[in-house]
Amino acid sequence: MLSKLEEALGYVYKDKELLRTALSHTSYANEVYKDSLRSYERLEFLGDAILGFATAEYLFHTFPTKQEGELTKIRAELVCEKSLAEVAQQIHLGDYLLLGNGEEQSGGRSRASILCDVMEALIAAAYLDGGGAAAKAIVSGRILPMLTQVLHTHDYKTELQELVQRKRDQLLHYELIGEHGPDHCKEFSVRVLLNGVEVGRGVGTSKKRAEQAAAAQAIEKLF
Repeated sequence: MLSKLEEALGYVYKDKELLRTALSHTSYANEVYKDSLRSYERLEFLGDAILGFATAEYLFHTFPTKQEGELTKIRAELVCEKSLAEVAQQIHLGDYLLLGNGEEQSGGRSRASILCDVMEALIAAAYLDGGGAAAKAIVSGRILPMLTQVLHTHDYKTELQELVQRKRDQLLHYELIGEHGPDHCKEFSVRVLLNGVEVGRGVGTSKKRAEQAAAAQAIEKLF
C-alpha cells in the first residue's frame, strides 16, 4: 500500500519504519507504541526547515530581480498550511495516515493541519533516508508546481497599496488603456499611476488580471 504513496511522492524510502513514523500521529504513537516520540512531530520540525530552505533557494535563483520582501511573501504562501494540505489531498495522503481511535473518529484524515504536518515530516524522512537530493525530489515534484497557482492568486494590488501607504498622501489609480481581440477572447491593457505618474503596466484576459499584473510590475520597479 505504501508503494503507491512513494510513487506519488517520487521517492522510495529504504527505511520503511522511518516512513511509518512520518505517517504516525501522536494519538497513534501513544496508543500503539506508548511513546509519543514515535510520531511525526520531530520529523515535522526538521521538514519545516528543509522545505523552507529548498523553496527559498529555488525562488532566489528563479526570480533574480525580486526583492527580499516579495520573495518572503511568495515562499510563505507556497509552504503555508493551505498549499501543503492541497498537495496532500492530490496524493490522497489521508488514506495512509496512522491515527489513534479518537483522531480517526474526529476526522483527522482530512484535517488540513495534520496533512500539512505530515507533508513536512515526509520531506524530513526522505532527507534522513536519502539525503538532500531525496528531500528536494519531493519538494520539486510536489510543492514547487504549486508556484504557478500561488503567483496567480497573489494579491499584488493590496500589497502595492500597503507599500505606498508607508508615506502620507499617496494616491494610486488604475487606468484602462486598451482592449484587443474579439469579445470571447479579449485582452486588456492597464496602467497604474502613483500620484499621477505611471509606475507599471499590465496585460490580462480581464481588467482585474491586468490590474494585478500592473501592480506586480510597479512593486518590482518601485520596491
